[in-house]
Amino acid sequence: MKIFGIGMNYAAHNKELQNSLLNIEDVSAQRKQPVVFTKADSALLTDGRPFFIPSYTKQCEYETELCVRINHLGRSIPERFAYRYYDEVTVGIDFTARDLQERFRQEGLPWDLCKGFDGSAAVGRWMPLKHFGKDVQNLHFHLLRNGEQVQTGCTADMLFGVNKLVSFISQFFTLKTGDIIFTGTPAGVGPVNIEDHLEGYLEGEKVLEFNVK
Repeated sequence: MKIFGIGMNYAAHNKELQNSLLNIEDVSAQRKQPVVFTKADSALLTDGRPFFIPSYTKQCEYETELCVRINHLGRSIPERFAYRYYDEVTVGIDFTARDLQERFRQEGLPWDLCKGFDGSAAVGRWMPLKHFGKDVQNLHFHLLRNGEQVQTGCTADMLFGVNKLVSFISQFFTLKTGDIIFTGTPAGVGPVNIEDHLEGYLEGEKVLEFNVK
């Protein structure tokens, strides 16, 4: 099982992180392909188990995302056929050691240590896409932290849509049943603290809930 993350897939989030792009309306034209990174299989956090903040970060942040799960083997998948390779979605949290990420960016180092650590890929209850009666590019999701809504997004705002992501990743990796794609986070990321309670919603339905330790 492989876990793929997509970086900088929402223009407002790029601006939020002070991305150097000057005109966010032209982001998709300026970047020709998605930013892809991977997480170790030990990063997967499921079934409402608590997330433990690593001791080596002073700024651990949530990034709420739509996740899709691959349903059968595929390689070099044409974008027009990509919809056949997933049929379940959920909300996930890509936990990020932001202080480490900033240092790695400055030093030109990869993101593995700030993105792929144990428990950093929290995934909610998988739901059939057809359950929502909507196109995958028109799904709304949000996160509550201690009962307060702190992040909200809509997949319509993605710079690279789900089918593009599936097709692009499959040019480099053979996708297998059970592989997971975190499709990127919208604006509104923020820190988590010990004893926080997080709840993720997809189209108004709670699909993710756990505590931070």
